[in-house]
Amino acid sequence: MSLLAAAGVFVAVVIGYNKYHEYKARKSVERAFSSDHDDVLMKGPGDRAEPSLDIGAGAQDKAEPVLDEPVVQGADEGVPASELATSMVDPLIDVLIPLELEVAVRGDKVLPVLQTLRHVGNKPIHYIGMAVSGDWEPIRHGSVYTKLQAGVQMASRTTALNELEYSELVTRLRSMADEIGAEPQIPDMIEVMAEARNLHRFVAGHDAQLGVNLLSNGAPWAIPTLIGALEKQGFDVRPDGRFVMPDGEGGHLFSLSTNVTLAEETTSQLTLLLDVPCVAPSRDGFNAMIACARSLVARLDATIVDDSNQPLSDEAIAAINGQVLEFYEEMAQADIPAGSTRALRLFS
Repeated sequence: MSLLAAAGVFVAVVIGYNKYHEYKARKSVERAFSSDHDDVLMKGPGDRAEPSLDIGAGAQDKAEPVLDEPVVQGADEGVPASELATSMVDPLIDVLIPLELEVAVRGDKVLPVLQTLRHVGNKPIHYIGMAVSGDWEPIRHGSVYTKLQAGVQMASRTTALNELEYSELVTRLRSMADEIGAEPQIPDMIEVMAEARNLHRFVAGHDAQLGVNLLSNGAPWAIPTLIGALEKQGFDVRPDGRFVMPDGEGGHLFSLSTNVTLAEETTSQLTLLLDVPCVAPSRDGFNAMIACARSLVARLDATIVDDSNQPLSDEAIAAINGQVLEFYEEMAQADIPAGSTRALRLFS
């Protein structure tokens, strides 16, 4: 009886083993020859700021664009797909995680799955693929990919990627990879955490907000009258009540705050604010902001003052401009130039 029982168990194990491998083989064949799989040969801010560099006054991270419309801030139309891919998954600011594929896949098939893992904490995750042409590109509908790669941003204005977030990322990434027939190559956590902390130290040390104030020389300005004057000056009024000076290419050079809530009818002080790491040196954002302030002085009968409401002299303004130029040099030496795609990703 014991021998018969042992034999029965042995037979059951063999049958189960064979059934498991039959299932694995069937799933592999289904992925390779499913109807939606292409041939691999197919081509496919209200607070006032000091009139000097204010380090560490970070802003909240902005939402990232959707995967099937792969756009990177600061990228122009006509940028080669390979260059755009490097901007999205950047070895300097991202953890690179290769996703080894069992078979080539279509972008149409993997995009809905990749959409399910877009952030970990407040760190964005981007994906790129190696097209059958041999070039890396943002994953698109209609293209076929032989390799995939995920890039997880290691730091933001507020925090560095931490152990808990990385553990969550690994767990979710493995589950997602199973759905598309991929195997993630996970980098060592200790090394990733060290790089993330180093990057965040740089971000925190260069998170510079630079503001100058305008103080009314007479009665407070009526908000409706003020809005008209600011629009004539070239400001755009945002739905949240912020005023921004357009840069002519879809972004903005600096912003303006009335320092009062939307319910208030008057204000006696305005603050112009430059987000220094997000504006390229070639745009000369600081001097553009000062020129705007001087124009508003004449238009609104105001005085440019520091945070103690003391008039800001030309010598003080020149000294601040010197600090800005030094700041730009530091960022360039770190290969994160102000206004670059890297800087916009880290500081926006």
